[in-house]
Amino acid sequence: MEELLFGSPKGDAEAVWQDREIRFDAHPRDLELRKGEEIVEVLEPVEDTKGNNGEHGEMRVTVLRLLWVSKKSKRTNISIGWNCVTNINIKEANSRLQGKTQAIFVLTKYHNQRFEFIFTNLVSATMKLFTTIMSVYRAYDGSRLYRDLKLRGALIQDRELKLLPTEQTYSRVNGVWNLSSEQGNLGTFFISNVRVVWYANLAENFNVSMPYLQIKAIRVRDSKFGQALVIETTPQSGSYVLGFKVDPKETLDYVYKEITSLWKVYVKQPIFGVEVRADSERQLHSFGSMKISEAEADVEIVDAADKGDLLAMYYADATKGADRDPVYNPELGLAVEQLKEGLTIEQLWSVL
Repeated sequence: MEELLFGSPKGDAEAVWQDREIRFDAHPRDLELRKGEEIVEVLEPVEDTKGNNGEHGEMRVTVLRLLWVSKKSKRTNISIGWNCVTNINIKEANSRLQGKTQAIFVLTKYHNQRFEFIFTNLVSATMKLFTTIMSVYRAYDGSRLYRDLKLRGALIQDRELKLLPTEQTYSRVNGVWNLSSEQGNLGTFFISNVRVVWYANLAENFNVSMPYLQIKAIRVRDSKFGQALVIETTPQSGSYVLGFKVDPKETLDYVYKEITSLWKVYVKQPIFGVEVRADSERQLHSFGSMKISEAEADVEIVDAADKGDLLAMYYADATKGADRDPVYNPELGLAVEQLKEGLTIEQLWSVL
């Protein structure tokens, strides 16, 4: 759990984790923008009212995540992937710098743990922070077909692919058999710059949309139906192995080469589909190429003794308004605050 929330010392440079993970005090390299990620807005000073109350910081809103970085030390930071966000609203909070003030509450869920973050804009009106965060989150939420594998979706209308914004179709291949059942299903391929879509000719709602972002491998191999195109998806999309029969062999070779080529192009420059207008091109330019200095990147965090306390600050417990009555715990041999229903001592220790 600790590695998931604080990041491993060396990660996979190609894996897209930024929108699907929450990381605390991440390594400076994790604050850099990955390929295809753009900053929409930078707001400062913004206070992390829940975990670093009284401390100035900078909020970077990107197309994949929310980044809060302390002005005092870049080692104190939070990366919140949009895919983890479950709710955003404005409520009153107590800030050491502002007193009682309106703040942004961001509720999240990650690996069956719920976290709550509170951010206060210390200069401009809170509404500016709220509208920026909400507009980017809505753009992210409304563009999931760019990034998520989709089965049996509303993808086809009148035997034509419903194109996404910025999507371009390169090929339509008829006579493609889906080998998911014993007898196979005859259908059609659409190959675009962001995904591969197959649908059954006899039932348009029997379909699959496979974004290049979720493809792990593409190969041609033998099956009981003869040579087949096999597309393997990433673990985060279910680790599906999908087989398709394409005849004749010349067409199979063409389809394999085209999908492989477009997939490689996509990996070099991903299209995440989150279209939000920035306030200024200058801002995108100045922060888009932002890098952490090598001197900072070479420093490793040695003392990780407070990570458990750090996580505890952000756990969401909306039902707790005051301390609960103490009860005797036989496992510890001590009187402790009564645990929330469904929570065990083992679960609390697991975050350390």
